[in-house]
Amino acid sequence: MSFTWRYLVRPDGDFCRIGNLDGSLDDVSDEELARLHPSDPEEEQPARHCSRCGGELLLHWHGPIMTGVWMELCPACDEHRPAARAFIRWYRDADRDAKALPQLFEDWETETMHAHGWARAPQLAPPESPAPPPGLTPRGRG
Repeated sequence: MSFTWRYLVRPDGDFCRIGNLDGSLDDVSDEELARLHPSDPEEEQPARHCSRCGGELLLHWHGPIMTGVWMELCPACDEHRPAARAFIRWYRDADRDAKALPQLFEDWETETMHAHGWARAPQLAPPESPAPPPGLTPRGRG
């Protein structure tokens, strides 16, 4: 089983991340994905303020499951961090490239979680299946 993310970027820079289990959304176009996951103004969170400086955040996001970390993207506090700075520039750019978001988000998440004392585990290759025992023949269909 594999798990990846699909990102849906709206024209205003708002985006959502949708789980893509075993590639189930690989053949879904961005337009179809937008219809499946419409933006609901009533679901929008009120503006949050930076816990460090009190300024307005561009983005607040929950960290990886079970970490209890809320990640904040603050233009004033995070301008010195390379991944955050790149994400801030992307977010403010009206001509943003939606294809760049997955890598920008992952880099920002890694950088932010590292600042909280977490490190991303290396992605291990799945183990190879053992060879079938010699002399056994699979059953045919009757």
